[in-house]
Amino acid sequence: MDNINNAQKAEILAHALPNIQMYRKKTIVVKYGGNAMINEELKAAVMHDIVLLTTVGIKVVLVHGGGPAINETLSKMNIESKFVDGLRVTDKDTVDVVQMVLAGKVNKDLVCEIGNLGGHAIGLSGMDGNMIECKALDSEHGYVGEIVNVNMEVVEEVLAHGFIPVISTIGYDKQGNCYNINADTVAAAVAGALGAEALVSMTDIVGLLRDKNDDSTLIHRVYISDTPALIAEGIISGGMIPKIDSMTQAIRQGVKKAFIIDGRVPHSILMELLTDEGMGTMFRSR
Repeated sequence: MDNINNAQKAEILAHALPNIQMYRKKTIVVKYGGNAMINEELKAAVMHDIVLLTTVGIKVVLVHGGGPAINETLSKMNIESKFVDGLRVTDKDTVDVVQMVLAGKVNKDLVCEIGNLGGHAIGLSGMDGNMIECKALDSEHGYVGEIVNVNMEVVEEVLAHGFIPVISTIGYDKQGNCYNINADTVAAAVAGALGAEALVSMTDIVGLLRDKNDDSTLIHRVYISDTPALIAEGIISGGMIPKIDSMTQAIRQGVKKAFIIDGRVPHSILMELLTDEGMGTMFRSR
């Protein structure tokens, strides 16, 4: 906003007011991942957005992954990274690293950054407060979790006291095992269990494209009843299928809206939520 004058800044804020009022006192779940996690400028913009939304009375829950940080640590420990069907094969040594990196360094770095911007955050994992109970997805992937139960008691308590829950995507089972869980899956389950107003998924694409090679073919709005036809046409394909399936499940559990936005653009969260035009793809029931 350095190249606009004060009058223009005031006008921008005035136009944002109806959207701020619409989301005020409501809960928004943000799934944070992709390039926005490893680019420091983008990371700072995301944290600014979250603190700003909280300051104007919107309850924000941040759900994060941390694949690059996990890869880096595994490499330093001479543990090979393996993937099958886009999911990390997670043996016992790998899941120990996942727990250490996600619930430790990545989570606490985000909490610290929010605090340095004047926000108040609490770092959590899916193991805290019996939040996310899992079972093994299958034998091939090892300690990759499939969610069987979600308990939002600790998250609701944190929100009630004005803090921002920052949740790392690991879960547990009743035998005390730790599981690595897909971040989109966790964000959707959390949003559904909280009855969130919106779920925002930050990605490294502009949104759902009619032509995957042409950003100008962005589809701005999709009704979840239309997704089977979009899959049949090949518009939704590959890694986009499980992402949109998670968003569809969240909406079926009562989330009002779900968005895919481009996390490579600074302040994309604010542009999607607080402007009439938005910038990504919005999913709704009707």
